[in-house]
Formats: sequence, structure tokens, C-alpha cells
Amino acid sequence: MELLKRKVDTYLLDWKNNPERKPLIVKGARQIGKTESIRAFGRANYESVIEINFVLQKKFRAIFDNGYEVDTIIKNISLLEPSWKFIPNKTLLFFDELQKCPDCATSLKSFCQDRRYDVICSGSLMGIYYEEIESNAVGFKEDFEMHSMDFEEFLWAKGYSSGQVEDLYQHMRHLQPFSPLELDTMTKVFRDYMSLGGMPEVVKLFIDNGHYGGTLKLQRQLLKDYEEDITKYAKQTDKAKILAVYSHISTFLAKENKKYQITKIAKSARNREYIGAVEWLEEAGVINVCHCLNNVELPLKGNYMADCYKLYYHDTGLLIGSLDEEAQEDLRANKNFGTYKGAIYENIVGEMLRKSGYEHLYFYKHDHPALEMDFFVRDADSLVPVEVKAKDGATTSLNNLIKWASYPDVKYGVKLGYKNIGWNGLFYTFPYFLTFLLKRFLREGATK
Repeated sequence: MELLKRKVDTYLLDWKNNPERKPLIVKGARQIGKTESIRAFGRANYESVIEINFVLQKKFRAIFDNGYEVDTIIKNISLLEPSWKFIPNKTLLFFDELQKCPDCATSLKSFCQDRRYDVICSGSLMGIYYEEIESNAVGFKEDFEMHSMDFEEFLWAKGYSSGQVEDLYQHMRHLQPFSPLELDTMTKVFRDYMSLGGMPEVVKLFIDNGHYGGTLKLQRQLLKDYEEDITKYAKQTDKAKILAVYSHISTFLAKENKKYQITKIAKSARNREYIGAVEWLEEAGVINVCHCLNNVELPLKGNYMADCYKLYYHDTGLLIGSLDEEAQEDLRANKNFGTYKGAIYENIVGEMLRKSGYEHLYFYKHDHPALEMDFFVRDADSLVPVEVKAKDGATTSLNNLIKWASYPDVKYGVKLGYKNIGWNGLFYTFPYFLTFLLKRFLREGATK
């Protein structure tokens, strides 16, 4: 079976080519392709690959019982599997499902200092509790957080080349509108991505079959798998709260303001009682939290209300899978992504911003004067409001944020929609499918 090309492939090669490389931990939500990518990398670049899965091969959890010295660990592995070959400088040790064996993470300091063997660990963020690890090997490892497929990886899966992706950016950089053919084609591809999300198994099924058949069933199974993992990994006292938060995400996204309200999911519930549940889901890579800013000003970090936020699925395909049958029929038959009051657009934009490197998401809502903005990002010296338009309508808040003297950190804005590339002296207009390039554009090409 042909593997999907992923960005982690390049990262792993760069890691191997770095003479100062340290043991690597690849983290991320379940079923986003971590294991397959690492396995393929190992086969292509090492004479010997030792793969141990701490869930499927429980006996290997004991290899650290005699201590963390590399020779001791290798000796214990060889006792269990005498046929495996450990060739210095030509062997990759791949420890999968790290969350089931915290002692493995503790051993990374020894592997880093020994340097005879390359080590990559992988694990679901949902199950990794660093407080359970005897020593977190700080300074002796590096971490890489992997996501489900972004739109660029989806384009690769569809057969588009890196050169064609770069051409999209050059249009953006030079504010060159797309031809009707270009705009229509990319919009259709993007709508496929919105319907499917970026979970590799779902994308692969679609690419292989050339239609949506079976994809909704897969999306719904993934939702069930995540719920099972919450039950499996969450602490007993937190399970009910975490499941309650997770199962109500699409309910609040269907509402007009999309703000998540704890008081509506449990009788007499208080926000502070559920903060831990939201943080757990965020740290597990299952949701993206979008915080409401206190004020429209820099810096962004710390300038938000802890108890006012929106919750989005980390992969829009899971939001699609959570919709009711009527919404599914409307969406698939009519491509009516406005079914959920613009929630699908907001979810996909939030997802694309996170995957492009924005660590946190922010929005703003104020009643007097009436102002609201879907997202805020920043460039080197200014705050950039990003408006998401499910339908082409007024941009009053965007104009006011830019024009009003009371918001000096806002110098220009971005409007995303089913529109061509444009610049009117106040804000840029970009089609949705360019969102994955926005961070690069703001770093390299924005004119203020």
C-alpha cells in the first residue's frame, strides 16, 4: 500500500542528518499517522529497525526494571528477542505507545549520552502523563507534535506537486487573482478537504475509491475511538467531566455565538470545575481552544479571559462526523457548509491556523460598542484580525477594528471567504484554501 506523503517525513530526515540529534518523541492525537510515518522512515534509512509497541507487546515494559543503562536495556531486549540485531550507528530503536511505559521516557537521557543508537518514541498525547515519569530527560530529548493531514498534505495526496503549491503562494504574495478555472478547481478540492478532514485513513479511502463512500462511517468510528480513549486514559474523577465537554462541542458550535458554556452541559456546573477537563482535551490534541481576548491589543499571550472560549475539533472531519443525519444529507448533497451557522468554516480555519504553526487561537466579542472577530493572529509588530465569512456579507467589525484609533495595534486585516485575492487598502481578501499559507504570507509578504 502506497503511503501518503507527510511533512513529518522531511522533519525526520533533517533530524537524522543532524549530528547533534537527541532521542525524539513524536506526539499527537491517535490515528493521525505517527506509527506509519516513523516505520517507513526507519525502513528507508537504517540497516536495522527495532520496533517495540508497549500496548501490543506488554512483555517489553520490563526491559527497564534493572535500570536505564543502554547496555542493560539492550541485554533485556535481546533476552526477549534474541534474533534482533543491534548495529551501532546503523540501528533505529522505535518505541511505540510511549504512554504505556513511562520508564521508556526516563531512559532517553542514557540513550542521548550513549549515542550508539538512534531512538524515536511515539505516543498518543491522550495517554502521556509526564508527572508519572521518573525523570523527564529534560535537555536530552526533543519533541515533535504531529497533526492530522493539513491542506498542503491533502493536495499532495490528490497528486498536486510542491511546485503547484508554491504557485498558490506566489499568487498570494503578489496579490495576483486566480483565473476562474484556478479558483473553481481549488475551491472544489478544498470542499473535499472540509468534508473529509485530514485523518489519513479517511483521506486514503477517498483517494483510493474516488468518492465519499465509507468515509462518514470511518469519521464516526474515530469519534467513538476517542471517547473510548478518554474512558481508558482519563483519571477516574475526571472522566465524566471530560466526556461531557467533548460530547457537547458540536452542540455549542451550532449556536449563534458558538461560545462554550459549561453551565449548559451540567446542572449547577461551574466553569472553574471544568477547566481541567478542557485542558486535558487540549493537551491530548483532541480539541483546539479559542480564547476570548480581554482587549484588542498586544501581546496576545495572557491577554484573554480564562472562562470565555470556543472549542473546535482538532480535525474538521470529526465535526462532520458528529453532525446529525439531516445536516449530513444537506452537506453531502448540496455542499451546504453553512448548515451549522458557519461553524464548519470556523473549525477548518482554526484547524489550519493551528497546523500552520499558531500555538494558540484567539477571538473577540464585545457588546458595547458591538464588535466581534473570529480570529486574531499577529505579524512582527501588529495584531491582525481574521474574519471568516460563510456567506459574503458586511465587514463592519473588521473595518472598525482597523479604522478606529482606539485599536492602534491593528493596522490591517484579513477576510477569508469564497472570494478571489484582493487588497482594498484596509484588509486582504483571500479564498479559504489559502489559509494554510497565511502565517508565511504575514511573515514574508504582507503590505501594511
